[in-house]
Amino acid sequence: MSEEAVKVTVRPNGSLRVEGPIVLQDAEGRTWDLTGKPAISLCRCGASENKPFCDGAHKRIEFQSAPSPVVAG
Repeated sequence: MSEEAVKVTVRPNGSLRVEGPIVLQDAEGRTWDLTGKPAISLCRCGASENKPFCDGAHKRIEFQSAPSPVVAG
């Protein structure tokens, strides 16, 4: 495994953008070929025709979610 950090960005009303050295596996341990892809967007709304990847369906179904970290106080 690489020591480089992976960055995950939760996009408002959209996908999860994953950047960095990524290994994406299914439940049986099979991996997707992400050669040459420094970043991917994963579906969060459940409506993508290309799961687990985002295809922009969240716009069509008007998916709403804008989570932010809770600030401890």
